[in-house]
Amino acid sequence: MTDDISRIIDISILIVNYNGMKLLDDCITSIKAYSSGFDYEIIVIDNHSSESIEVVKEKHADVKFIMNEDNRGFAAANNQGLALAKGKYILYLNNDTLFTENTLLILLPYIKGLPPGVVLGCTLLNADKTLQVSTSDFDTVWNSLGENLFLYKVFPRSKLFNKYHLTYYTGQEPVETDIVKGAFLLCRKDLADTLHGFDESFYFYSEEADFCFRAKKLGVRVLYCPETSIIHFGGATTDSMPWFSHENIHRSRVRYYLKNTHGYLRVGLLIMHYLGILIRGFLYTGIGCLILNKKQFTRGLYYFKRLFLKIG
Repeated sequence: MTDDISRIIDISILIVNYNGMKLLDDCITSIKAYSSGFDYEIIVIDNHSSESIEVVKEKHADVKFIMNEDNRGFAAANNQGLALAKGKYILYLNNDTLFTENTLLILLPYIKGLPPGVVLGCTLLNADKTLQVSTSDFDTVWNSLGENLFLYKVFPRSKLFNKYHLTYYTGQEPVETDIVKGAFLLCRKDLADTLHGFDESFYFYSEEADFCFRAKKLGVRVLYCPETSIIHFGGATTDSMPWFSHENIHRSRVRYYLKNTHGYLRVGLLIMHYLGILIRGFLYTGIGCLILNKKQFTRGLYYFKRLFLKIG
């Protein structure tokens, strides 16, 4: 990253932040440590954090900061960054991620050799370097059943029960999928502009599924590239706000079904979705009672509470 305002920028890295100062600092520091051989800019959109990020701004004076006066949500904040981005490519990146190798230099030659219409994701790893779910298929009644009955965890290497998350795939060659997780989503800027970025009706969660769905309707390929990886702490920003997470996962999933599915598929997916909520409600409240664990019991109550949410 250089200060020459006339430079040609290869990648604009967009990071939305909310009360994640330490995560954000670590994320930016890792990008700088493992990004060379190409030119990039980092744009941070802070969604009115209650904690100050002035220390991060001073430490990373070469980063562009957009300071919102209210929490506009993940999709809308990313769209603010997209409007300012000057790179040929856009990387949507979560603030709870860490680079451990020059991931973008690995992916840039590959994406440059592909047709313009492509979306790329890489392998996401947990903090202990174990594999994290990095992709998913578009929902069908079958794979929704596999997810809601925990079959994808019982049979993690089964193509029959777990094609939804692609965790059976152990190769290193890029493979086509339907959705790559929004923690790391790379595409050309002109594609992001054509799609008008993320749909802002998704306040938090499911925006990447909708983005990939709309991209595929235009003939765009979505590829999972397992030859490089980043660490994703997953949920680190929302751990202190469990109901916020439950509420928005539910609202966004239902909104996605209502927007992008129709007929018997929509009905089947909604049935599977609410069935999964009931199963988890009984499961976690039961576990909480058995082992006298308040956190598990409350988790179960949150699932039951989802049943009464109105989807606006």
